[in-house]
Amino acid sequence: MPVLNIANVLTVVRILLVPFFIWFFLVDDARGGLWRWLAVAVFVVAIYTDKLDGDLARSRGLITDFGKIADPIADKLLIGSALVVLSVVGELWWWVTVLILARELGITVLRFAVIRYGVMPASRGGKLKTVVQTVAILLLLVPLQVLLGDWAWWIAASVMTLAVAITVVTGIDYILQALRLRSSARNAGPLTRERG
Repeated sequence: MPVLNIANVLTVVRILLVPFFIWFFLVDDARGGLWRWLAVAVFVVAIYTDKLDGDLARSRGLITDFGKIADPIADKLLIGSALVVLSVVGELWWWVTVLILARELGITVLRFAVIRYGVMPASRGGKLKTVVQTVAILLLLVPLQVLLGDWAWWIAASVMTLAVAITVVTGIDYILQALRLRSSARNAGPLTRERG
């Protein structure tokens, strides 16, 4: 399977969009003007490429080792950068950003640590976590205060609280999965592992 295919190109485009998103957002300086809307537009396009590259890779048989590695990196770069810039301008508590990023990094390291016992696939909870985090970030990025006043912040904060809860619960679930994976591989013995 060639590395250069449309799905992988979209993944690379998502990575390349991250600096533009950060720059547009920070240039706006929390004023909610044109630069903020450009940052929102870039974020939305980048998020859409995530769905599109996954759909194309599965439907056209374009899944590659590069894509398996680059796609989650692109996702974490986009979500992580959004959380950090929102915290930098004081629109998101730093503890939320630190907790989510620590969980993402921790689970990534955990997956590599147990890969010799087997692959930990993305769970439904993990996918739900990504969707809720994305919605919460979008609610914070879009300057809705102009239309909704303080209600905009309360709505965004409520969805982000739900995202944090799902992030923690799914993080614990992945840890338990890793422990079960390691335990079952060790109980299987070396001969069974070699045959499998």
